[in-house]
Amino acid sequence: MDAAVQRFLDDVWNKLRTIYDKESKRINEFIYHRPLQAGVKEYLQVSWRDGKIHIDIEEPFDWTDSSYKIEAGPYVAELTEVRIRTELYPALRKGMEELFLSDTLGPRFFDYRFQIVLSFEMEDEDIKICEQLVNNEKLNQLRQSLQKFITSKIMSNLPVLPSVDDQFFFSRHLINPDLIKQKEDIVDPLIRHLSDKLRSNKKRLNEWIGQYTSAMDDWIQNVYLPRYFNRADSYAMDWIPKEDMALVNPNADQLSFFVYAALQIGRTKQDTRERYLKLAVQLGSKQAADYIRQGSGKFAPVHKGNYAEIHNNDVTQTIEVRILAEEEAAYGEVLDHITELLQKGFPKEYNLKLKSKQKNYLPLKKMAKSGMHQFFAGALTYPALFPKLNAYANIAMEPYAWYKDTEPGEKSVMPGTYAVLGLGLHSRDYFSLVTRYMEMVDTEHQMIQDGYAEAFIDAHGVEQELIPVLIDILLAGNEEARPVKNFVIDRIELAEALHQELLSKEIYAREQVLYRIFGSREKLKKAAKSEQTELELRGILAELLALVS
Repeated sequence: MDAAVQRFLDDVWNKLRTIYDKESKRINEFIYHRPLQAGVKEYLQVSWRDGKIHIDIEEPFDWTDSSYKIEAGPYVAELTEVRIRTELYPALRKGMEELFLSDTLGPRFFDYRFQIVLSFEMEDEDIKICEQLVNNEKLNQLRQSLQKFITSKIMSNLPVLPSVDDQFFFSRHLINPDLIKQKEDIVDPLIRHLSDKLRSNKKRLNEWIGQYTSAMDDWIQNVYLPRYFNRADSYAMDWIPKEDMALVNPNADQLSFFVYAALQIGRTKQDTRERYLKLAVQLGSKQAADYIRQGSGKFAPVHKGNYAEIHNNDVTQTIEVRILAEEEAAYGEVLDHITELLQKGFPKEYNLKLKSKQKNYLPLKKMAKSGMHQFFAGALTYPALFPKLNAYANIAMEPYAWYKDTEPGEKSVMPGTYAVLGLGLHSRDYFSLVTRYMEMVDTEHQMIQDGYAEAFIDAHGVEQELIPVLIDILLAGNEEARPVKNFVIDRIELAEALHQELLSKEIYAREQVLYRIFGSREKLKKAAKSEQTELELRGILAELLALVS
């Protein structure tokens, strides 16, 4: 072996042994053995650039440099392209393969597959050699563990559930063709079965949805699309067809799985789904073109009525409404049709696009001025439609779900929001609906309800019989919700009703309600001692203060 090649390899191996010994100690100290994790390390890149040897034991990101660096001697100048390709890389590969196939660093150090990358910056042309090694024994063991896991943890009945960690690895294995065939009729039943088991645990269900859609997105971006497209740049989501793409005939099964994965990703990323479906159309997918044009086929895409025209697409999760006659019958017709769609399984997290001459909105300052909002506010101008709005809301309400009428953020609202909050402002007949909504709303991630108490009081005032529903509204406030300026306890019967309702509440709920009404404990104490406050009222305010002392 050439002396320069040997010196380069010696420098690399000396550094790599130190790195791997430290990593091995860390990995072997893991408390739990995960049956779905064959091993941890799956990548090594050795490169020469900027006058130094760089070693990466994890696949590097474009925007950061976490390489281990070695100051190499002048021998590097003697490394020609021929020596790199015929001596250096084969020797590096041989040594790495021997280590990879052994248990020298522990049985869980290496994954069943391992990628080696050797790259050199040369004066004339850069060199990059990539190869993937496979430990077939580990791969077969992992396949057996996965099948056992599917039988015992996924397809079994409740109360058996996988651990959160195993759930993560399972999501990754679902899109790994070494382990499971990439076909919808194989992957989808597994996803649905676990989803059904997690249905009663919203946190775990949302976590699971995020895990498998993220795994699919990674596969699309890093494996599938790069076969046919180039990224516009490292950070963009735009993909540019490769010059020879027109000559490529994508595998039909893989293209179909790409479309399926795009639909699944749409559960959390609607815009990404649409972007991927359009790329699938460029690859020749008629299925993707049909989805974009008319949805999955489960619902009649067009309804032409006497007063309104309605188009729907369950794949893009959109409903387009054109009001033909600005009257009660038009809004009633649309409400009936959308309610029927939801009853048949149309996604509740849809976006409604409206063509109408009316511009009605609810008196809530931070609500999105969307077509969805505009439609329901318009329907609320007709009292005869209140029962239809109530029926719609009862079907639409879904905790931890969001309409798609605005970008994710502080204006995002739970399905049914516009109808429920509007009905609560217009009629006392729907206070029980408001209460049920407030019990369901995700107070950690939705903020619109914070301003509802003020609008509610503007509509109905503060009365003794309203105290229970007002408390429900206050308790649904986000932790950043501010005191309600027009919620004034200035009469004995109001203070007594408030005290009576708070007696049955937990201490944190009492504190939240009193803060939203009085602003602070000090302000409540001041009101309880103020000579300007009626004596009997002062006594009840003092009792309220005692509830949180």
